[in-house]
Amino acid sequence: MNESAATEDVRPGRMTQRVAVRPCGADDAPRWAAFAQRCPDATFFHAIEWRGIIERVFRHRTHYLLAERGDEVVGILPLAEVRSRLFGHALVGLPFGVYGGPAAADPDAERALIDAAVALARSLDVAHLELRNRRRRCPDWPQQELYVTFRKQLDPDVEANLLAVPRKQRAMVRKGIKHGLRSEIDPTVDRFFALYADNMHRHGTPPFAKDYFASLQAAFGDRCEVLIVTDPQGRPVSGVLSFYFRDEVLPYYAGDTLAARDLAANDFKYWELMRRACERGVRWFDFGRSKVGTGSFDFKRNWGFEPEPLHYEFRLFKRNAIPQNNPLNPKYRALVAVWRRMPLPLANALGPMLVRNLG
Repeated sequence: MNESAATEDVRPGRMTQRVAVRPCGADDAPRWAAFAQRCPDATFFHAIEWRGIIERVFRHRTHYLLAERGDEVVGILPLAEVRSRLFGHALVGLPFGVYGGPAAADPDAERALIDAAVALARSLDVAHLELRNRRRRCPDWPQQELYVTFRKQLDPDVEANLLAVPRKQRAMVRKGIKHGLRSEIDPTVDRFFALYADNMHRHGTPPFAKDYFASLQAAFGDRCEVLIVTDPQGRPVSGVLSFYFRDEVLPYYAGDTLAARDLAANDFKYWELMRRACERGVRWFDFGRSKVGTGSFDFKRNWGFEPEPLHYEFRLFKRNAIPQNNPLNPKYRALVAVWRRMPLPLANALGPMLVRNLG
């Protein structure tokens, strides 16, 4: 692969122009945001607001690359430099996101961004470069074949969406309705964080800080929404924080109580999110990333969603193999056992300091 940060566009019918790649400056933010809105390859994780969140909340240095042909933006690539005591020094597009590889107007701009990312990774002396893509970009790079995503187009009619849910899963939704569950949009993250933190503790996973979720709400406004499910007594039993991007909704962080399972609160929760999104005019429901063979994977298939492979591609510089920054790694398994025994207040205090290194 040519590691220069520019390429020539010589396709017929177009003026031959150089694609130049440079760092995205503060004044470029509006142009970056406009391109992310119109580029089919862009995802919610290409939103420029993530840059401030990664820098302020996680204290990682960002490297946002902007590709231009003349005065026209033709590509963007958000990257962050992660230094982890557990997993080393890496350049990732994008940590804490499930997507985030290059979003470009054409193959030349895409290649220029990838070449620039490789050159940047070398200059930073990182152990590896990771691009989290929804489609394969670099066939000659090692790929992590661990995750899939679940996406499905919604029908404009609410009832048609319910009827499209497989019968057994639809019965669980109706069970939640019969239990008298209700859903409401919460303007703060307070109730959500309590549900989320308790859930993470039960699963032995370090939580993000409450400030992180508040930062998401502040940065994204109505593109970041908290839905809370309550029982007939008004007690919160389940919650989900979702992102909206163009005509898509992405439920991304969730939590619940032990009582949620018997009440079918999680099933009810995702149906309510789907129903509300449909009424809002959203046309795609992105159920997000799961590892093959897990309970989360099975749960999403039960809704009638089919898995689509994610292509996490790596350029290795100081490694012989792809790093295993996932729960299959024995380092994670040991951490899970310790975390479950830790008092919840201590886990909430220590968790954010650890999870920032995971990405």
